[in-house]
Amino acid sequence: YGERSVSHIITYGKLGAKSVLRDVCRVMGISYGEGDRIAKLIEAKPDIKLKDEYESKPELKELIESSSTYQQLWSYATKLEGLARNVGVHAAGVVIGDRPLDEHVPLTRGNEGEVVTQYDMKAITDVGLLKMDFLGLKNLTVIQEAVQHIRKHTPDFEIENVELEDWKTFELLNRGETMGVFQLESGGMVETCRKYAIEKIDDIIDLLAVYRPGAMQFIDQMLDVKKGRTRAMYEHPLLENVAGGTYGVMIYQEQVQNAAKLLAGYSLGGADLLRRAMGKKDPVEMEKQRAKFVEGCEKTNNIQKKLADQIFDKIAMFAGYGFNKSHSACYGHISYWTAYL
Repeated sequence: YGERSVSHIITYGKLGAKSVLRDVCRVMGISYGEGDRIAKLIEAKPDIKLKDEYESKPELKELIESSSTYQQLWSYATKLEGLARNVGVHAAGVVIGDRPLDEHVPLTRGNEGEVVTQYDMKAITDVGLLKMDFLGLKNLTVIQEAVQHIRKHTPDFEIENVELEDWKTFELLNRGETMGVFQLESGGMVETCRKYAIEKIDDIIDLLAVYRPGAMQFIDQMLDVKKGRTRAMYEHPLLENVAGGTYGVMIYQEQVQNAAKLLAGYSLGGADLLRRAMGKKDPVEMEKQRAKFVEGCEKTNNIQKKLADQIFDKIAMFAGYGFNKSHSACYGHISYWTAYL
């Protein structure tokens, strides 16, 4: 594409509700302890707004109104909230243009001299440029170096050709000997591997998808079904076709799409729009999608409204935590290979 047609993408760190309070406290000379006390009254949630917190929490409102200093702090903080605080370079995002990018967007240089757009990811998409994610992993270099050492003794060795059902590899993971194993070496993951009793590469792929904030709540439920201690329950028989392989839990985005396709007759493209709406929890869009889903369930499978609503709510719950299966499958293979080596 040419050097002038390819660039990294800038990221803007914003002044969030908590961070802006702490920053303004520091500038105003308010002690760390006081600032921390105020900041702790703000919920640690994405997209939380000071105005909403002020209106919904009487104790916060009372504290701010108790002092002219705190009122001044609040006035500054609400004006500064949401402004850019710092800039960085997106870890994987690369933009590719059909001609030199400086004809499309302003450019700058990052800390290491790399060319970076001054538009962030959303703006890049809005102006119609192609954004790709190219995630670099040091583990791929480690695997490559290990393979080169092995080839000194076994010249035709190819990591892609190793059996994916090697019991010694699974036993190593089940013993918790995961130091140096990609994505599986944290203390919590070691314990989860031991409990899960990995028997196939799909188990690794599933664990990587479910061992994340929010989704982790389903691990014990999956374990109980896997070990035969309980049975998976489905609101409709078709849901077993969707989530049977993951012990009754929809841990993948693709499962959410498949459920919408099978139950309500969605196209895969339409199902992806549903998944996105569920993930964002936009109430207006959710109600539109609910009506479409309920109607589709009745037309496609003669499912009554009450049951369709229940199924929609369950799918929506899983959609908030769902992980991309192709991503998890790629990572699962790298985890397996590093364990095998």
